[in-house]
Amino acid sequence: MEMLARLQSWLNRLLSGGVILLVQAYRWTLRPVLLLLFGPCCRFQPSCSEYLILAVRKHGVLRGVLKGMWRVLRCHPWSPGGFDPP
Repeated sequence: MEMLARLQSWLNRLLSGGVILLVQAYRWTLRPVLLLLFGPCCRFQPSCSEYLILAVRKHGVLRGVLKGMWRVLRCHPWSPGGFDPP
């Protein structure tokens, strides 16, 4: 049973690291281009990419990614935005 718990923990860390790496790749490559084209337009604090990283670290891969996707869906011109911790 302990071996299964170790495997689950290792797999969660591996997947979390992969998701965080993808978000970091977005932040290093695509985000600067979007800032040049559209300027800073983030409605929330922390930004959606930072929120996703924090949510994955706090809640694990599945729940963290779902919370991050929900956050991105709420980011639209009619949203009041504001401070929204994961």
